[in-house]
Amino acid sequence: MRLTVSAAALIAGALLSATAAAAEGPVAFDTAKLSEHVRVLASDEFQGRGIATPAEDMVIGYLSEQYAAAGFQPGGPNGAWTQDVTLNRFTASNVQAGLRVGGESIPLNQGEQIVISTRLPGSHVDLADKPLVFVGYGIDAPERNWDDFKDVDVRGKIIVVLVNDADFEDASLNTFNGRAMTYYGRWTYKYEEAARKGAAGVLIVHESAPASYGWGTVQNSWQAPQFDIVRENPAAERTAVEAWIQRDVAVDLFRRSGLDFEALKAQARSRDFRPVELTGATFSASYDLATSQVTTHNVIARLPGSTHPDETILYTGHWDHIGVGAPDANGDAIFNGAVDNATGTSGLLELARVYGAGPRPERSIVMISFTGEESGLLGSEFYAANPVYPLETTVAGFNIDAMNVYGRVSAVDIIGHGQSELDELVTAVTESQGRVARPEANPAGGSYFRSDHFPLAKRGVPMAYVDGGGDFRDEPIAARNAARDDYTGHRYHQADDEWSADWDLRGQVEDLQVIYEVGSELANSRDWPGWKDGSEFGPARAASANARQ
Repeated sequence: MRLTVSAAALIAGALLSATAAAAEGPVAFDTAKLSEHVRVLASDEFQGRGIATPAEDMVIGYLSEQYAAAGFQPGGPNGAWTQDVTLNRFTASNVQAGLRVGGESIPLNQGEQIVISTRLPGSHVDLADKPLVFVGYGIDAPERNWDDFKDVDVRGKIIVVLVNDADFEDASLNTFNGRAMTYYGRWTYKYEEAARKGAAGVLIVHESAPASYGWGTVQNSWQAPQFDIVRENPAAERTAVEAWIQRDVAVDLFRRSGLDFEALKAQARSRDFRPVELTGATFSASYDLATSQVTTHNVIARLPGSTHPDETILYTGHWDHIGVGAPDANGDAIFNGAVDNATGTSGLLELARVYGAGPRPERSIVMISFTGEESGLLGSEFYAANPVYPLETTVAGFNIDAMNVYGRVSAVDIIGHGQSELDELVTAVTESQGRVARPEANPAGGSYFRSDHFPLAKRGVPMAYVDGGGDFRDEPIAARNAARDDYTGHRYHQADDEWSADWDLRGQVEDLQVIYEVGSELANSRDWPGWKDGSEFGPARAASANARQ
């Protein structure tokens, strides 16, 4: 396995050689154990932890062994360590795509100008000369008096849409919560809405700032096999073409159609915007599609409560990553997923060890290592739709994704701040550490809709998702900032997301301590934290109020 060589290597010294980090309470979180879990799970032997691959059995074996050693019991159905998650898998090959404008053909190469796939079952996709319509952000939100489609019929057409929502470009509009992304800004929503409108396909125009990630992330995520839960009527929810195109491709396409991309993008920020046909422009695509059904697994471990075992505190994080893909410039094809999300998985294992070594909590503690997060939160979506432990008596949950590996920081960022009463509990513990709890720095990135807490939250379970943020507290500051920026710019969803012996995990320990103490307090109380007034998730929770006494 090739070790990461980056600015993080400068963060060396006696502090990094410590085998245990300081933590309040009878049991300390151990940095050496955290690092070792990541080293194992992110090793080349685990082949990028692709779901429904031979690596999955290795992951299940490792996690169940570690959970058992921590004193947890199998928490899946029928006394198993796992919950079966049945998915459809889609692999596109022999992709041919292109535009035709004014009689001229413009080829679009898979992975270069376009990344194209589908989650509509079949064996072949063949769309010829489909008309193109620009529909702004592709949003139909009656409760916000917003409809990008108006009365225009897009059935059988290819719609071109912008990523994110209108407020990203002009937060003063405040039509979609200002800079904080709503679900309408997510690619998942845009594909779903296109299917509801009967479109033949979608071309999302990729721009790094509103997407919050670069083209390389799109390449790696969408050229791999795609997965979806088994749906009763897939055609009602999926289109034959789900694609991203480079911004330059869109600008050129609009120009050739006699349109100004930037001018139309500005118009799309208005409720009065109407779809615009790209006159004389068509899109064609042809590719083979291998569709098969696979069973992957959520790994579930449980520590039964001593007094109220039917009431549950959840800790969640995804074990999967991209697997094996196209080789990068260094010839590395294994997407090890060390930070994303072997760090979160190792955090769950350490939380289990700390809980197992302490007094038995009154309420049950359940750890869920979800599958299929990288394919669209599919493991958590399946669990939320098929819960092993009733959601109405799930007290609260804490999600872990891509933890801080660069040192102690001054703040805890609360993703989705303002949603639930967990904010105040997290803030109190954070302040006891001498740190600050604050709203996430980039709510426009839509992180609240991009990790495994979301399927549970939208069904009413109060879920906290926190991350270390703010300034580094220890020298060398510049090297730590450079390492963190290097990960975001060059390693996220790349083959270079690898374990490093030079990581400083003391910041990770502090973040784990926060969610441990909040969870432990709730596990030994009769409290039921709720959603705040105005949260869109409050009504779902209120419907089951009688189940909580």
